Amino acid sequence: MKSIFKSKPKTSKSSDEVVRLTRNLLVSLLSNEPDFRKRDDKVAELNKLIRDLKFILYGSAESEPVAEACKKLTEEFFKENTLRLLIICLPRLNLEMTIFHRLAQMPPKWLQICRGNMLMDGLIAPIYLEENLDLLDILVSGYEDPEITLHYGNMLRECIRHQIIARSVLESESFRKFFDYIQLPHFDIAADATATFKELLTRHKSTVAGFLSNNFDWFFHDYNTKLLESSNYITRRQAIKLLGDILLERSNSAVMIRYVSLKDNLRILMNLLRESSKNIQMDAFHVFKLFAANQNKPPEIMNVPIANQDKLLRFFADFNNGDKEDEQFEEDKAQVMAEIAKLKLELQTN
Repeated sequence: MKSIFKSKPKTSKSSDEVVRLTRNLLVSLLSNEPDFRKRDDKVAELNKLIRDLKFILYGSAESEPVAEACKKLTEEFFKENTLRLLIICLPRLNLEMTIFHRLAQMPPKWLQICRGNMLMDGLIAPIYLEENLDLLDILVSGYEDPEITLHYGNMLRECIRHQIIARSVLESESFRKFFDYIQLPHFDIAADATATFKELLTRHKSTVAGFLSNNFDWFFHDYNTKLLESSNYITRRQAIKLLGDILLERSNSAVMIRYVSLKDNLRILMNLLRESSKNIQMDAFHVFKLFAANQNKPPEIMNVPIANQDKLLRFFADFNNGDKEDEQFEEDKAQVMAEIAKLKLELQTN
């Protein structure tokens, strides 16, 4: 009876054999085989091979993945552009692609299994992608095709877990497309693009700080005009929330000082404070208070709240956090009001 319940291997093929057969089928499918019956058969076989790849990488409920098999599969997979073939084939085929995430992310459990070999450094995927940067452009352009958006979006986020890849995407021409993708009318696509955009601008602190410093003018011009001043409520709400996260990040302190020293940025924030949405108002307040707290305000920044001093003080006197009791909010509001109240005196003194 015991043998009845004994776990059996899910595949009898070796790692390199599974990858080789997968690669051969992908090449064949890309050749535009005219016999559709044969094509369907090949797609079915390909999905079986991908399930074999998953078993080798993930194991099963009965068995853990084997370190040596993982190592061989990964080394073989990045040879001869098997990854490229999978990405290119995805728009054409109904493939099960979760293996990509395992190959790209090198999760801690797998690294522990593979300790002592080259996977410990997690270098294979990022090195391959760095040498094939056009694949990143292909993944970004997936937001232009509703059929593959979610697949490509998930793949792209796995790739940018690696800092060197995130830097490549940020510095590419493709990155600018996100300002348009975020506002696409298809909600799922826009939401996925927003998730990737946020990941690019928050995950790798030093890379983001360097990127924002080097690309300050065009980035915040587009951010302000395309996102913060968008006619779409969801776009504005998500954009002001993300802006607060970016400017309040300690590694971006130099970028924050530059941002709060520009009159146009202050104008936009004051408009957002007047929004009917309490969520937008609150997130705008968290950015506005950075303008108020800046102890080295240039004259053009000081002149705006001075000219609107009475209106601003009345506005903040009635400004509240809904029904929530928030001591930190009340302290921040009191500080902002105090800074606004003393601006005329500071200007006269200077």
